[in-house]
Amino acid sequence: MSAAANQTVLVMGDSLSDAYRLPLNVGWVAELSQALAPTTEVINASISGETSAGGALRLPSLLNEHEPDVVIIILGGNDGLRALHPDQLMANLAEMIETSLASGALVGLMQVRLPPNLGPAYIERFESVYPTLAERYDVSLIPFFLVDFFDEEGMLMDDGIHPTQKAQPRMYESIRPHVARLLSQSKKLEASDE
Repeated sequence: MSAAANQTVLVMGDSLSDAYRLPLNVGWVAELSQALAPTTEVINASISGETSAGGALRLPSLLNEHEPDVVIIILGGNDGLRALHPDQLMANLAEMIETSLASGALVGLMQVRLPPNLGPAYIERFESVYPTLAERYDVSLIPFFLVDFFDEEGMLMDDGIHPTQKAQPRMYESIRPHVARLLSQSKKLEASDE
């Protein structure tokens, strides 16, 4: 944690949070980091192509290194595109939530949406993992940050999956209040522990 920061947010995501094919400094995580500085440090541990299994594997060392107050988990899109069984997604995300909570961090789990071409039965089972886990662990379920505008002109790249630079501020605006609420809850918890 930097000397001025008194809280830390760790973002565990994939290409949607890694500013895919864009300069990192124009991505939504960079906007969040600028908005919360200097009191909060934002660590972007997102990697393009990351899966829930990869996130679960990397998370313990990141928690040890950064000791975050809040962990934001935005993973599963690549699992869905590879048709990973929803039970495996659930196990991986559950492990990430449990590990984060055990470290003392609050967790925000973003609902991930899949493209319609994967079929309604699979999509329904896959997408139901997120509210199920949020309820089970009593963690914050964050709405998918592309859901309100992904079909607007210029919001997605030619691949129909990755957000453009134009979409980044909208993604930031969508997630910002959820992160702010979690940071506020974390501060209250710390105050009650003292």
